[in-house]
Amino acid sequence: MKTSLTLGGLLLTGTAIFVGQFQATAVPGTGGDGGTAAVGPDVIVGGLPDNSRYAPGTYNGVEYAAMAFGTTSCNIGTQQLQWQPNPSNLHPTIPQNAYRIKNGAIEQIGLGWCKHGFCALQETLCGTCTPAGAGCPTVLGIGCSDPYTSSLNGAQSDLKGRGPINPSTGVFSGTYTDPTAPATLPASLRERVMIARSDLDPAQNAGAIYIAEGMYIHQQDAAAGNDDNNASYRAFTVGATWSTTLGYPITLTGATFQQLPAIFAWQASNPTEVSVKSYDVAGDGRFIIGFRVSNNGNGTWHYEYAVHNLNSDRAGGSFSVPIPAGVNVTNIGFKSPKYFNGEGYSNAAWTATLANGSLTWACEPNTNANANALRWATLYNFRFDADVAPQASLGTATLGLWKDPTATSTATTATLGAQVPGVPPPPPIVGDYNHDGLVNATDLATLLNAWGTAGGDLNSDGTTDASDLSTLLNNWS
Repeated sequence: MKTSLTLGGLLLTGTAIFVGQFQATAVPGTGGDGGTAAVGPDVIVGGLPDNSRYAPGTYNGVEYAAMAFGTTSCNIGTQQLQWQPNPSNLHPTIPQNAYRIKNGAIEQIGLGWCKHGFCALQETLCGTCTPAGAGCPTVLGIGCSDPYTSSLNGAQSDLKGRGPINPSTGVFSGTYTDPTAPATLPASLRERVMIARSDLDPAQNAGAIYIAEGMYIHQQDAAAGNDDNNASYRAFTVGATWSTTLGYPITLTGATFQQLPAIFAWQASNPTEVSVKSYDVAGDGRFIIGFRVSNNGNGTWHYEYAVHNLNSDRAGGSFSVPIPAGVNVTNIGFKSPKYFNGEGYSNAAWTATLANGSLTWACEPNTNANANALRWATLYNFRFDADVAPQASLGTATLGLWKDPTATSTATTATLGAQVPGVPPPPPIVGDYNHDGLVNATDLATLLNAWGTAGGDLNSDGTTDASDLSTLLNNWS
């Protein structure tokens, strides 16, 4: 509803607006495409310029904040992009997400419904604009940008659920019906980015980094093969004082990192330990895995994985990490964002099973259409401790695809390169005093030189004698 923009709606036709472009500085990215020029229409989030807060509320005994983020789109491609309003489906849908980086891990702490585009201003955030028309036409011109302020993206009358949208193709029905939110869900929270107060409370989250993410889904963009660079992120800070009318103060900081989803902020926060890699499912969409392995300092290592479904319609239904024989695994964990708005999706944690050489997390099969699958524009966490360091080279984790194969996407799994536990070292050989893997004359000399003392004792009887000599000879290499 751009026509309802106070002040801006009257002034946008010929000049860059302040609302929606102020502080919309950006760091260009390539979205993993190597920086090649986009042929055809190519919509990205050029800026995340502002945020809005709404009255907090309590749901199922938990207090939540509600917010929305502004998104300024850019068409960086070589063709115009349709921006027809509902009931047409030739317009973008715009989901919003929030994340927190804390204690070495990134977690998604909130997700909102999708704003539906209806007309496009012709501005210049991302460079030279060739306008598709005057005012706010239903086409975004080549090189042009279009601002949607946070108040627009948070207007519940223009928000619709994610479920009916195919993120891989961008196709949806412009007339799809939203589910009914639970009656006990406060109206101010519905459809917006809901975040538990405890996930924002500065007293409980010292040192945390917060990330806002916006994304555009459009069928023309997808058909042109330009849909893997549609998400961008920007950091925000959280003020100390909770307001009963607006929650915590939120301040967007720094630049918008264009064409990079929020998981890349995790890597940016710790580039020496965190790696992020993208994997495409043929005929479907893209998953992105991030991983970090850290030494706990007590003989164990912490393995942290984040898997982001950027735009796969098949979704993720299981995640497996190989565990070699003899490796002890503890502190197994899982985290996913929660659904609240009546979609019917389960919030049940995935079940972890250690068997057949793998640690596997899995949700319910797709015979339950509302299982907690790893759907598009969401990030799930998988973690554990192990008593061995990671192997020297990357191993492979396996993501099971949740929806059944299709004519264009026949795979059932995606293989994701990641750090995985190495093979535990063999137990020490009794009698191998110098730990070179052999029991030989060098070790025999050590035993004889310690004869009658405790220095070469192999059977813990306090002295080096014939019993120890017999043990050594029995293990002779």
